[in-house]
Order: sequence, then C-alpha cells, then structure tokens
Amino acid sequence: MEKKPGLALKTKWIDGKNSDELEDAFYVRREVFIKEQNISEAEELDEADLSSRHIVVYASDRPVATGRFFSNEKTWLIGRISVLKECRGKQIGKLVVEKLLEKAVELEAGAVHIHAQTHAVSFYEKFGFVAYRETFLEANIEHISMIKIFDAETARSLLSKRIVEQEDY
Repeated sequence: MEKKPGLALKTKWIDGKNSDELEDAFYVRREVFIKEQNISEAEELDEADLSSRHIVVYASDRPVATGRFFSNEKTWLIGRISVLKECRGKQIGKLVVEKLLEKAVELEAGAVHIHAQTHAVSFYEKFGFVAYRETFLEANIEHISMIKIFDAETARSLLSKRIVEQEDY
C-alpha cells in the first residue's frame, strides 16, 4: 500500500483476477452507484471487473474511493470512479484518477477512454480528457465518451483509424 503524504490516506492496487480481494472496491461502488444512483447490482458489477486493475483508497483503513483500469484488446478504459459521499470535496477523486492515469502511462497506453457521467465532464477535463460523440444513457444516467491522448503518435493513429468516432468498444 502506498501512503499519501500529508493525509491519512493509503492506496492499494487490486488485480481483478484476485476476486476475493475486490470486496473493498465493491463496497464503495455499492454505496455510490447502487444505493445513491439506483443502478442495479447486475449492471454495476460486471465481467470487466475480473480483467481490471482496481485502485482502492483507504482512510483509517476504511475503503472510501475506487476506480478501475482495463483494456478490451483495442482500447484502454478507466471507469467506475467513485468516492463515498462523506469523503467528497477532499481531493480523493482526483487521487483516484491520477493513480489510474499513472497506471495507464506505466502500461504504455497511448490513450485512455472513459464513459463520464455528464455532470462530471469538467472534472475529467482538468486531467486533459476531451469529450467526443453525443451523450448517451448508460444505466439510465446521461454519459458522454471522453478520451485522453498521451502522445502525438497515438493521436494520429486514432484519427487515421477513426476510432474516436466509431465507439465500438
């Protein structure tokens, strides 16, 4: 576990293949997405969890935030970013996204996609994400596709293949 200086926060990476360790990430997601946003558990906890790398943030050994990072063979995606209600406004969501983006760079992802809830677009824009496509409903919540491109070579490749327009991932 990595401890965040100046705050009583720790972060831990969990490999989805170790499904018995995912309960802390699932706890946060159940609180945020299932209880607060009324998303069904069947829709929220999906098969991508098993192929994802999950970051969990702990405050006083209690899970308070999470997010996941995975590839579906052609696209790198981050998502399921969530912070417990009582911990919002404390830069913990920022920490989650920073850790996910660090992992993307470490794994040499040229770009990362996210399906962002529309109310959170400005939050993701602060990290360099750019919205593309029209809004759509996912779990009855309005979302928009966003992308962060890490290098010019990837940008040229994506544009030449029109991947940013197709949304076939």
